[in-house]
Amino acid sequence: MSRVPNTLPLALYATATSLLEPLAPSLLRRRARAGKEDASRLAERLGRATTPRPEGPLVWLHGVSVGESLSLLPLIAALKASRSDINILVTSGTVTSAQVLAQRLPAGVIHQFAPVDTPGVAARFLDHWRPGAALFVESELWPNLIVAAKTRGVRLALLSARMTEASAVGWRRVPATARDLLDAFDLILPQDAATAARLRGLGGDVGSDLNLKLLGDAPPVDAATVAALRAGLAGRKAVLAASTHPGEEPLIADAFRRATADGPTAVLILAPRHPDRGPQVANDVAAMGFTVARRAAGEPLSPATTAYVADTLGELGAFYSVADAVVMGGSFVPGVGGHNPLEAARLEAALITGPHVFNAREIYAEMFAEAAVIEAADTTALARHIQGLLANPVIARRIGEAAGAYAGRQGAALASAMTLIEPLLPA
Repeated sequence: MSRVPNTLPLALYATATSLLEPLAPSLLRRRARAGKEDASRLAERLGRATTPRPEGPLVWLHGVSVGESLSLLPLIAALKASRSDINILVTSGTVTSAQVLAQRLPAGVIHQFAPVDTPGVAARFLDHWRPGAALFVESELWPNLIVAAKTRGVRLALLSARMTEASAVGWRRVPATARDLLDAFDLILPQDAATAARLRGLGGDVGSDLNLKLLGDAPPVDAATVAALRAGLAGRKAVLAASTHPGEEPLIADAFRRATADGPTAVLILAPRHPDRGPQVANDVAAMGFTVARRAAGEPLSPATTAYVADTLGELGAFYSVADAVVMGGSFVPGVGGHNPLEAARLEAALITGPHVFNAREIYAEMFAEAAVIEAADTTALARHIQGLLANPVIARRIGEAAGAYAGRQGAALASAMTLIEPLLPA
């Protein structure tokens, strides 16, 4: 039975964050100047809604960043199919996630930026939205929001829960607090066996596995965009580096150049995880001798282009569709941990990943077992694999088909999870 958390450390945390709350507006304005917040929507971060609450029952869903936010889409579809009368509020914490959700959320689903976790802000947010249930995704344990929501009788679920060993070590230093927070949840469904074990070790009552990142539809593909890209390629091959991070673009560009030194003629497409890095990415690869165009600057892919920076949102499906090989970013520099490959897999992309994929280790392990993705341990291996996929389109197609088949088999867990989620929904 879930209960309202009430340990002394939580009370001290509430007091400390309450004292710091007056500093939040200036901190948010500073972050907005750095491009880390939407300056026009800072009120939402302070719990002041920018849209009215609709009449009727409401469920609040939260995913902090792009990957977590996109993983909410199949859950939203299931909720709407199960209870068409329920209003859905989605919060996220990053500018990029808000931009992506603006393009991907179904009609009628409300988006707001997540409130900062102070007592006053949490109270304002909850007093306005009055959710009957709150479904948090992955690793969101916000003490003030959890306590305030539970006090108001909100049913709480932690879905597709993910906890790293480093996070578990931190929570073990305050075991009573960890247990108290986990006890507040009416339902905890872990993403994987390792997370399940860590949460149980902290006193969590853990249910069956649910990894929302394994679910969902293929990203949208605009036929006109695909046609324009193919015209710009002018018969050349295309290698897409998707969701790249600082330090990866020069590394991948170097491997691409080695892979194509003796043919075939090809274009490198670079899609940075954070599109605002587009100008820097363009400068980096231009300094390596590539002829660069940037999509966000309105520069088309042309027969003269050798590196194309896809620094826009909502178009990645089209780039997956024209690519002869896809290099998954976030996996060639330590610390990022890789990104979910299943959106690309659903479009049968021939995938290459680097070695640093701890965020999606189990997914990749299963895909490796089915020859649905290739791992490149370093740039030399990456160059070899790019060359191999470009030279052997039959092999590339088989890898893509295996990836698509793997992605297509992942939907059964959500139907099972919905039988546990539905009792938490407001009447």
